[in-house]
Amino acid sequence: MSEKNMNSQKEKLPFAKNEVYRLMKENLDSDKMIKDQVKVEMNRFLYSILVNVCRQLNEYPYTTVDYEMLKECIYPYTNIERINEEKQRILMHLDAIKADCDALAMDVERSLKLKDTVEKDPFADFTIDGDGQ
Repeated sequence: MSEKNMNSQKEKLPFAKNEVYRLMKENLDSDKMIKDQVKVEMNRFLYSILVNVCRQLNEYPYTTVDYEMLKECIYPYTNIERINEEKQRILMHLDAIKADCDALAMDVERSLKLKDTVEKDPFADFTIDGDGQ
């Protein structure tokens, strides 16, 4: 047996490796093969999610964890599709706002452009004696 296989067998994983593998096989296409490293890393990943959720649950001042608290803590994991859709909607809205701002900037440049020559404007005569000099 290779040293790599011996190390992976000695390594203590948080969840039963066979159970993680079984669940992965249940949810993957039947023609997919799962490498051993993927099984190990999935196991670690699931554990890291559990740790993160528990950290959030610990932020509550209560001694009992209830279902509503759990729902709040797992929301990012259970609603990732909705969160991504909302992100896309916001980005599209920001792009539209940016396009509006660009159009307004072009309008300002076009309509309020300072000219190189001074024109006689009776409403904007800022000379001291009013004779334009």
